Amino acid sequence: MTTPLDDTVGLCRRCTHVRIVRTPRSTFWRCALAEVDARFVRYPRLPVLSCDGFTPAAGPIDPDSEPAPTEDPPER
Repeated sequence: MTTPLDDTVGLCRRCTHVRIVRTPRSTFWRCALAEVDARFVRYPRLPVLSCDGFTPAAGPIDPDSEPAPTEDPPER
């Protein structure tokens, strides 16, 4: 079943490489693969309907939730 957000974001909504960037007025979906592979666009035009780098996440990415930490906090 698709939701309206799925329809506007596409594959990025379910990809492990997505990073959500929030500003006071907007939410942007950034592709982390663009940092290491020039084939990928940092901020792809949505909806993304096909992508060679798509790797399914465990579930849909919720842009309203807090992002999971990407690295361990520094030890004190």
